[in-house]
Amino acid sequence: MEGLRSHRKPAEADDVVPTLPLYLSAPALQVRLEDFELYAVDRLRVLKEISDGLSRGKKSDEMENLVRELWKLHMSHPHASEVVNKDIISHFVLRLVYCRTEELRKWFLSMETSLFRYRFRSETHEAQRALMAEFHLPYKTVTSAEYENVKDKLSQVARSTGQSLSSGDGIFYKVPFEEVPELVAGRRVYIQKGQAYVAMNQVVSLVVTQFRFLLSKALVLTNRKWTTMIREQEKDRLTPLVESLSSSYLGPDYSQPREFTEISLKDIDQVAKSSFPLCMRHLFEKLREDHHLKHGGRMQLGLFLKGVGLKLDDALAFWKAEFSRKFGAERFDKEYAYSIRHNYGKEGKRTDYTPYSCQKIISSMPGVGDHHGCPYRHFSEENLRAALGRMGVGSRALEDVMEKVRNKHYQLACTLTFEAVHGTSYVAGINHPNQYFSDSKKTLESRNNANTA
Repeated sequence: MEGLRSHRKPAEADDVVPTLPLYLSAPALQVRLEDFELYAVDRLRVLKEISDGLSRGKKSDEMENLVRELWKLHMSHPHASEVVNKDIISHFVLRLVYCRTEELRKWFLSMETSLFRYRFRSETHEAQRALMAEFHLPYKTVTSAEYENVKDKLSQVARSTGQSLSSGDGIFYKVPFEEVPELVAGRRVYIQKGQAYVAMNQVVSLVVTQFRFLLSKALVLTNRKWTTMIREQEKDRLTPLVESLSSSYLGPDYSQPREFTEISLKDIDQVAKSSFPLCMRHLFEKLREDHHLKHGGRMQLGLFLKGVGLKLDDALAFWKAEFSRKFGAERFDKEYAYSIRHNYGKEGKRTDYTPYSCQKIISSMPGVGDHHGCPYRHFSEENLRAALGRMGVGSRALEDVMEKVRNKHYQLACTLTFEAVHGTSYVAGINHPNQYFSDSKKTLESRNNANTA
């Protein structure tokens, strides 16, 4: 691969070159298609873990540690010279992926800004100053004479925030107060005549504000280029990849059952009650109640059951027993049996279809009479509260779940449900219904083994 041209001026002998790019312009280089996708997926893993950490209310120092670990895990490269290339390429690929709608832009802007914030904080003060210079921020350091005049006030502010005046390396910038709203809101700066005195250890707010502003503008411009030119030009090569990446599920596909290799028809009702996530439990109950599900529900539940170990013969018997009560066995064999065999790769193209991930389920749009989709997103509040109550979610946990739902953190709401139902913490977070099932079975089996020991 061609080496990436630096966006920085050549460094002098004593210059400090930060490891954090500013992504001010796209690199002019050729990228292999497999690297195009691989780099983007690796960065997307980082952004999604950041989103999960923020949603869980992790503190600033916890997030900084998390970002450091995620970056090392996902964004390294066998060749040290390619690390920066991977960083910049992955950013611009995802910029293309997430420029396409306002909702996508909002998420990407928030996550990339958070990533930039915690990476910036990990840089040395010298590297931070170099980054400020690259942004051409028009702020001057406070002179020694002026510093002496306001030193007492600065000390008071520092003490009120639990810091010492020397912790900022003795350097302050004078900035219009409206440019550091988060510092003003937190009363973490001294303000005089409309100017905020920002310590070196607080300049992240200045740089992040500028980074967010520039990225926001860039996403709008990228969307304009995408819709007017790139999408059509690349319709046979990049467009399908770009349009699929934003909804990519990055975990195991659960195409084959894992720890628990089989569930039997005689146990399925009990297992549904103890270990099915709400989305599948609702479909299962509706099937038992109405003896029918529309296509979306049959696909969502059917592939889930396949993934948890229901064999093809048992699946045919299960669905036939229910549908026959409403339509008769002959109609089932004629209209529905084929699609079940098809899901198991026994008809048509013989594709081994995989169970739906949370992301796919959340993004579905069920219509009137449908029961598929994600209950945390698609149920009314009243119906969701009732369904969670039937699962055994207590009142206190229920309010925590509803808070996540109101903030549109549907997978975290499901995670909190898992914790409430099983009486245990669940750090991993739910990303797939079959993951919920598998880990539920593990938890219950471990508890039973402990009780019989």
